[in-house]
Amino acid sequence: MLRDAHVWWAWVVVVANGLVGLWALGAHQWPALRHRALWWCTGAAYVAVVIQVVLGTLLVTREDLDAGQFHAFYGFVALASVGIIYSYRHQLAHRRYLLFGLGSLFVMGLALRAIQVGTTRSL
Repeated sequence: MLRDAHVWWAWVVVVANGLVGLWALGAHQWPALRHRALWWCTGAAYVAVVIQVVLGTLLVTREDLDAGQFHAFYGFVALASVGIIYSYRHQLAHRRYLLFGLGSLFVMGLALRAIQVGTTRSL
């Protein structure tokens, strides 16, 4: 059951970060897309990354599975990326929409890569 949740939640991470990434890039170009809801959705997408890493960690520790080096690597890089993106929000306030747009798409790419290397190892 935990494994199914981890696999299913990976797609939540991909879709959520992809959508908020595109929304933020659109908001950079078109001010009409700049809503407070964007930041709530971005926060939810980033929390989804944290939940995914916790699910993966629980899966490895409780069920004694080998996730593979690169699968875990991409997961933890995604988690670190969320922290880095968030920490640069003040320094790049004049480019905030670009930061969160490109950053979220980067996190989406890391999640897709983790899915790809994870499925080759049957995790």
